[in-house]
Amino acid sequence: MNVELQLPTTRERLYPRARRSVPAARDFTRATLTSWNTTAPLDDVLLCVTELTTNALLHGVPPGRYFLLRLRPHGKAGVRVEVHDSGPGTLPIVPTPRENGGRGLLLVAALADKWGAQQRHPGKVVWCEFG
Repeated sequence: MNVELQLPTTRERLYPRARRSVPAARDFTRATLTSWNTTAPLDDVLLCVTELTTNALLHGVPPGRYFLLRLRPHGKAGVRVEVHDSGPGTLPIVPTPRENGGRGLLLVAALADKWGAQQRHPGKVVWCEFG
């Protein structure tokens, strides 16, 4: 008897520059990772999705444009989260926390196995990996 193993495939979704996009991106991530049976820590991934999508909305997505959330299988049972924006600006760095913010990338750096950013045209992609 031959059993065909179905491996997860990359999933992605576009979101408008709107506050409602952050919880929608979290819901999409939760549904995707649940269907993949990943070993990645779901709560940590969801927190990183929240931080990266919020940063894209605040710093990377021009009015009237969208950001792309891409989820890729990573390793044997992990996930790579990518948030693509189309705005100008420099690549993000882990900042010194301020009284009213600046902790998002600190959380991503602490929770993810690896994270980074790279330029693309237009904009940039910020990513993190788990497992």
